[in-house]
Amino acid sequence: MAAETFVFNIADNLLGKLGSLAFQEACLVWGVESDLERLEKTLSTVKAVLLDAEEQQFHNQELTVWLGNLREVFYDAQDVLDEFECEALRRQDVETRGSTTRKVRRFFSSSNSLVFRTKMGHQIKEIRARLDEVAADRAKFHLSERSENRHVVRGREMSYSFVHASDVIGRDQDKENIIQLLLHPAADGGQNVSVISVVGIGGLGKTALAKLVFNDATVVDHFELKCWVCVSDEFVLKQLLVKIVESISGENRNDLGEEQLQIRLRDSLSGKKFLLVLDDVWNEDREKWIELRNLLIGGANGSKILVTTRSPKVASMMGTMSPYNLEGLPHKQCLSLFVKWAFDEGQESRHPNLVEIGDEIVKKCKGVPLAVKSLGSLLYSKLEECDWLFVKDNDMWKLNKKEGDILSALQLSYNQMPSSLKQCFAYFSLYPKDYHYISVELVQIWMAHDLLQSRNENQESKDIGNQYIDELYSRSFLEDYRDYGYYGEFKIHDLAHDLALLVAQKSLFGVTQGYIGLQVLGIINCGGLISLFPNLKCLTALEVLYIANCGKLDLTEGEDDQEEFTMSPRVVVFIELPQLVALPQWIKWSSRTLQYILISACPNLTALPEWLPNLASLRLLEFTDCPKLVSLPEGKLCLLSLRTFKIAKCPELSRRCQPEIGKDWHKIAHASEIYIDNKKIK
Repeated sequence: MAAETFVFNIADNLLGKLGSLAFQEACLVWGVESDLERLEKTLSTVKAVLLDAEEQQFHNQELTVWLGNLREVFYDAQDVLDEFECEALRRQDVETRGSTTRKVRRFFSSSNSLVFRTKMGHQIKEIRARLDEVAADRAKFHLSERSENRHVVRGREMSYSFVHASDVIGRDQDKENIIQLLLHPAADGGQNVSVISVVGIGGLGKTALAKLVFNDATVVDHFELKCWVCVSDEFVLKQLLVKIVESISGENRNDLGEEQLQIRLRDSLSGKKFLLVLDDVWNEDREKWIELRNLLIGGANGSKILVTTRSPKVASMMGTMSPYNLEGLPHKQCLSLFVKWAFDEGQESRHPNLVEIGDEIVKKCKGVPLAVKSLGSLLYSKLEECDWLFVKDNDMWKLNKKEGDILSALQLSYNQMPSSLKQCFAYFSLYPKDYHYISVELVQIWMAHDLLQSRNENQESKDIGNQYIDELYSRSFLEDYRDYGYYGEFKIHDLAHDLALLVAQKSLFGVTQGYIGLQVLGIINCGGLISLFPNLKCLTALEVLYIANCGKLDLTEGEDDQEEFTMSPRVVVFIELPQLVALPQWIKWSSRTLQYILISACPNLTALPEWLPNLASLRLLEFTDCPKLVSLPEGKLCLLSLRTFKIAKCPELSRRCQPEIGKDWHKIAHASEIYIDNKKIK
């Protein structure tokens, strides 16, 4: 059974809403303050033991079930409070700009205060009764009250995607061995393109070693052409061709067909001695590999393909010589690596007792550098012996006995994160392995879900989000970070991605209710998908919808045949959807909850609907690379809620949104933050 996580975080967010001044004033207006006070009291009592419950559940399946029941009640309570907030915004909107006729019409609608108060009163009583019933069971688990340290320690500085030799400890001989295999003719029957496979368990540093080799001066001088492709889970020929061509030319030619890409690749490699690195390969289908290999044999004699993989089967299938088996680091090198990550330079000599405990921790890591770095960074700046003993003697080590399985070490580091950071980390599971994350986009997703918390009330959410990214990087969960000033780009380590899937599989997605209870849905690279109906209307619990690179998908297909239905998404992201001409009507029906819309690389999006300004809860709206989008609809966009508005690569729309002089400026000027073509306007 999957562990229940984030329950503490959800309770904390609910209490934050209940305690806000605006919410308390609304409760007085609608006369429900007594019921909500009792709900708040029960919530506070339960929240006090949730941290202990989340930790103890690994040894108590019944406790996991109890936490799951709590989570369901909390989510329903969250929906009720969201409806409160939305109604408060509507009332404020009427007071601000509503006509007398509209106010009279509202009196007879379901939003009328008397009707609304009665409906909300019943819903709150039901939620409170359910919560009281579940909360009463906590006594049998003998849980302790604990508070959370919300402080997120800013970790070490980011590095760029290349690897400094000084950062890779204990791999000098492996590096030299592989370089020799690359530079010298292979004993593989005289093939002009040889394949060398490096195989080893996850976290050993296969990718780091391949980068050291790839950037070595001798290797650079030896090959006319070098290209690097991270393959990961999906071994799809066209996608691989796009990546290889982009690595050679620097151009993303996803617009070309497979035949055109093959011609470009053959022309680029013809007669040249090349080195191609295929990193993190999982494909065991020999036919797929042969299909790609046949396109690579046109290189000059001495060309090499270097493959990294966890699978011995893949290594044997692809290699033209015996696989190179990468072993774990010797204990001495592991301890040196641990000390480098756990202490500032020279600091370890002043704490021999901690080094001694660290030595025992390193032994548990079984020679795996990722585990060593992760736990070293976890203990960085901690000088109390009890913190180190907690890691050494933690029960997490008992959960995974399989040799080479280091998820227990990574989960130990994960368990020590603040609750809000855990929930942010789980969102990496929405994306495929080898996804290139843009910091500002990821932070905005977190912001839309109110996941960013800080003890400093004056700290902006985006700064908290960037601090979270720094913390995850310092724990060795993130890699290949590039700093572009305004934003950063990075990837997540594939083992950390496995961990994100593990912790999110139940708590984030709500799989206990089947797909009807699905809360997060990502649809990526589904070239044959045409329509989302009729299944879309069944996803009544959906909170995040992310759709990317679906060339045939028409979001409005089948929409005319549907009656109005209720959805409650908070985040909608559409990327690379060439069939998107207009926004689907069902977005309008989500006005109560929708907080974040991002639309990118939709070249045929022509116009925005007249109802867009009426999305009462929308906080962030972003359009990128939609060149046919030329204007905004009439009216001020989401007058009371809009915080951030961004446009880029939409030439005519950018011109119309220029400060003061643009025809559409008055429609967005009320937003707190405005970015036009990656330049901050306000």
